[in-house]
Amino acid sequence: MSLTQAVRRSVLVAVAVAAIGGGCAPVGSGGGGGTGATPTASPSVPPASPSQPPATAIPTGTPPASPTVRPTTPSSSPTAAGTPTSTQTTGPSGPVSGDCGRAAGAAPATRITEVSLGSPVVSFAPQGDTDPLPVAIAAVPGGGSWLAWLGTDVKVRLGRLDCADQLVGTPTALDAVDLQDVRADADGVVVLLTRPGPQGNGRLCGGTSSPTRTMWMVRLDNTGRQVWERQVTNLSASRGGYDPGALFVWWYNHHGTLAFDGTNYAAYFEAAITVANGACVDIHEGDRMQVVNATTGALVSGHDSFEWGCSHAWDSHLAWDDRTGHFAMVCATDDNCRIARPDTRQTVVAGVCDGTLFGGNIVLAGDVGYWTAWSNGNQVRLEHFSTGASDRTVVTAARSQHSHLAAYGAGRMLLTWRSGSSTAAQVFDSTTGNTVGGQFVIAVPDHTYVEAKDYSDGSVAFPAAGASATSPRIVRILPLR
Repeated sequence: MSLTQAVRRSVLVAVAVAAIGGGCAPVGSGGGGGTGATPTASPSVPPASPSQPPATAIPTGTPPASPTVRPTTPSSSPTAAGTPTSTQTTGPSGPVSGDCGRAAGAAPATRITEVSLGSPVVSFAPQGDTDPLPVAIAAVPGGGSWLAWLGTDVKVRLGRLDCADQLVGTPTALDAVDLQDVRADADGVVVLLTRPGPQGNGRLCGGTSSPTRTMWMVRLDNTGRQVWERQVTNLSASRGGYDPGALFVWWYNHHGTLAFDGTNYAAYFEAAITVANGACVDIHEGDRMQVVNATTGALVSGHDSFEWGCSHAWDSHLAWDDRTGHFAMVCATDDNCRIARPDTRQTVVAGVCDGTLFGGNIVLAGDVGYWTAWSNGNQVRLEHFSTGASDRTVVTAARSQHSHLAAYGAGRMLLTWRSGSSTAAQVFDSTTGNTVGGQFVIAVPDHTYVEAKDYSDGSVAFPAAGASATSPRIVRILPLR
């Protein structure tokens, strides 16, 4: 057993002990229960065995209906009620648009570019599921990128990258504790981040107190000016993280992803929920999906959103499917140890909760349905599914706990995974699941939670650690004919 696995199993014992006498159930039908836990310095982990859904009802709530609109002048730091008014610097000088003219080749070609940011990024190590995400990238329709990075000064910065993957203009700085994801459209960009939130008045039934956070979507236009910000958890001046009914971010897993349907942005992320247990409260972990209008910043009901989805969720991923008009999602969960769909509670594929069960990205298949990458026993597999269980399994050559899957031009997808100090990659046909060509190696280290993004020209890009804290690298796999 590795040291990581040993630490994971020791945390599970603490989780199980702290959970006695309390529990939670997802809002809606089905699902399994979560557990309370004692925060530790070690990364949190998916439990090694399924938990039983208790009868405790979960109070729900939503943030206020109107968004917070960014003032045009700098304002103060976040308030205790979790309504931040963060400082903004001068934004990028304008959109980077148009066709970048990246030539397609007969075989995958990789371009690695060092980017000077002018300010330090938090460390790319360690890479546990509760450690900070250093960087994220978003494709701009028709050409360049937005790059988001978490600084060492409790700020997330966003800057524009040109067609050569170089920074242009002046980045915009936003108050943030953690960075989660970034996604762009023709009119601007949305970043998903966490900020401080109020603790409330509840008393934990067990364990050690830990800071309570809120999750936010923040919208910038193409000049870098903030347009709106929207909390997608539910803390407020009258509801803190330790108050029953709170849906917030705690020390548990809280990675999140964004998707855009042409009108609205969806955020799917891991979260915590507070449930009364007599005179004290238990805090459980799961995931949540909320949808926000890209123009107004208002929360939108329906659109596949939910208050609470997979219980004990990790590796929660999201994609927009314009063929069906729905957002598609997958999570890893200890509720029967599986990769599941949080909105329908259906099993995509069963796994084993042995400390090596991990989920991965979801990509639209070339015909119907989706592909998702996942790993169990250090073997990465691709599963094809449509409305229920997997109907096709591809056992890949990747021997790893974590992988990344992205669309790679028309009819193809790209799988990457850690291979020593480098990153290995393989192209697959997105209809059949067959390999296309052979494996190739990218000369940068993989990061467990930094995701690759696909571009309209058929290329794929992801950030990686660079030579210094102020100069990460952008890896671009050029289009394939």
